[in-house]
Amino acid sequence: MYQAIVFLPLLGAILAGLIALLGARARFPGEAPPPGDEEGVSSSTHHAHAHDHGHGAHGHGDHGHDDHGHGPVEPAAAGSRTAELITTTLLMVSAILSWIALVQVGFNGPDVRIPIMDWVVSGNLRIEWALRIDTLTAVMLVVVNTVSALVHLYSIGYMHEEPYRPRFFGYLSLFTFAMLMLVTADNLVQMFFGWEGVGLASYLLIGFWYYKPEANAAAIKAFVVNRVGDFGFALGIFALFALTGAVDFDTIFAQAPTLTGKMINFFGWQADAMTLICLFLFMGAMGKSAQFLLHTWLPDAMEGPTPVSALIHAATMVTAGVFMVARLSPLFELAPNAQTFVTFIGATTAIFAATIGLVQNDIKRIVAYSTCSQLGYMFVAMGSGAYSIGMFHLFTHAFFKALLFLGAGSVIHAMHHEQDIRNMGGLKDRIPFTYVVMLIGTLALTGFPLTAGYFSKDAIIESAFVAKNPMALYAFVCTVTAALLTSFYSWRLVFKTFHGKPHDVKHWKEAHESPMVMLIPLAVLAAGSFLAGLPFKEIFAGHGVEHFFRESLKFGPNNHILEEIHHIPMHIALLPTVMMVIGFAIAWQFYIRRPDIPVELARQHEALYKFLLNKWYFDELYDFIFVRPAKWLGRSLWKKGDGWLIDGFGPDGVSARVLDVTRNVVRLQSGYLYHYAFAMLIGAALFITWFMFSAGVH
Repeated sequence: MYQAIVFLPLLGAILAGLIALLGARARFPGEAPPPGDEEGVSSSTHHAHAHDHGHGAHGHGDHGHDDHGHGPVEPAAAGSRTAELITTTLLMVSAILSWIALVQVGFNGPDVRIPIMDWVVSGNLRIEWALRIDTLTAVMLVVVNTVSALVHLYSIGYMHEEPYRPRFFGYLSLFTFAMLMLVTADNLVQMFFGWEGVGLASYLLIGFWYYKPEANAAAIKAFVVNRVGDFGFALGIFALFALTGAVDFDTIFAQAPTLTGKMINFFGWQADAMTLICLFLFMGAMGKSAQFLLHTWLPDAMEGPTPVSALIHAATMVTAGVFMVARLSPLFELAPNAQTFVTFIGATTAIFAATIGLVQNDIKRIVAYSTCSQLGYMFVAMGSGAYSIGMFHLFTHAFFKALLFLGAGSVIHAMHHEQDIRNMGGLKDRIPFTYVVMLIGTLALTGFPLTAGYFSKDAIIESAFVAKNPMALYAFVCTVTAALLTSFYSWRLVFKTFHGKPHDVKHWKEAHESPMVMLIPLAVLAAGSFLAGLPFKEIFAGHGVEHFFRESLKFGPNNHILEEIHHIPMHIALLPTVMMVIGFAIAWQFYIRRPDIPVELARQHEALYKFLLNKWYFDELYDFIFVRPAKWLGRSLWKKGDGWLIDGFGPDGVSARVLDVTRNVVRLQSGYLYHYAFAMLIGAALFITWFMFSAGVH
């Protein structure tokens, strides 16, 4: 069963890839595809204009032309329907088996380890490919496969006019398989394989419309920023192997207590071994989970199709960092300084991303910054030592965040690819079902009582309050403030999109509800936004944690945080809910009663407004500090080093002169006998003259 859960998505990816390949071959038998598209999206039919608003190939009307009148709609690639059905069915089966696995392993036990094969054997290094199925893995299997299956189903409707659906569905399933490899890893190298696999798949998915420059730039940005974090992750793995001689989790965890107090010489700096290793490993998590300083790729990743946003930003890639810290909890428990840093970065990300979300106008970017902020919450829990609570928020967040992304996709679909909420309004009467599910998602995100987010988010804020961490108070203040800001920008999105007067009357009149294949996943996720909370509260954040997670999470002997959160003062417990209500009230005042207030505020505080609108100028800062110097260095090495120095003195210099000389010498070889006879006579005359004069000298 466990092998099926992991390898069914891979089978789907392979089959969809073959269908995409055969479809391309059928379209271009014996010839190269048109330039700019190896699968044959011709530049005349289907270029950058076709995706001005970051969505499917063409308009969703029944016209024979795309939205911009650039020629006829391309017919779907052969086998598109087959690829959709194969990948979606296999993911559905995998998702059902994942829930069975959670019940079997989580509630009944025992943990399972399934060897697949010997992977790397080199000297002392022996890496086995094995599936580690414990409660922590089972929770991630449920999250990844459930959301991925629903995204596959939703994509059938959302991408229905995209010509190259087999390629898209192949990428989706490949992404899911890479994530499953990551969460079932039994050693750090196997985890790194999955880690890089989701990086590759996210690059392919974000840049799916590769004829669109913005999508290409966003894909490259995601890839490069993640390389920075992954470099730290790799260093952490190297350091652990150097100290323990192993990369499998069981051996590392057994030896970890002996590493306390050991020092590592790092560029002449004597650093505490466990602290340095945990910081390196967390650096990987910062990149993958878009934490402060390595967050810049996440909002730009919105250039990919909306189902991709839901998959990357709800269930899979961005939660990989949180899962990794939870999996390595035996190491982090031994490195309190590293935990303090984790708490600081998490809290900073939570408040930082929330401030940017306040003023964004792109519906998907608002939800993206919300994801960034919520990941900060999860890391606050991890840094505080409340690992199970961090996993609880990861679990609940997957449902309501996927719901918000896919709901946003339904809005974009209804509004003919419009993503700016300033051009919306009054949509609750046109798309009532989408409105209801977006309300449910917003309630869960803001922590409305009895929703899933209420139980997990409040538990994180409470854990920050009782934690002994030096950064705990800072984290508590940041998370409480972020709760208010989250409520404000979430309701701002709802009010500007669904309430008030329509700003684009033409599109408002044409707006219609999405097809059933898109609404069913929304309904399931809406149910999950309630059902993922209360029924699971006790096993994630109550007295059932030790029985449920057993050895998969490690709580140190002095870690009593789960007991202490049950004894906090009532006013602290109510504080997040109060903040949520205040945020709602301000948004209601600003966008329903007095829409002129935010306009006036933006005008009065223009500098602050632009600061937040431009995302704290991080992109500009990184461009100035890293990108421009790198480009200057590259251009200098190219023009001066390669062009002037190497080519100038090499092919264009010495060798060119040699060629010139030989070319002229070759001309002497004419092939005529009288030329050679004449040359011999001149030579003989010169020789005799030299001989006569030299004899006269003596």
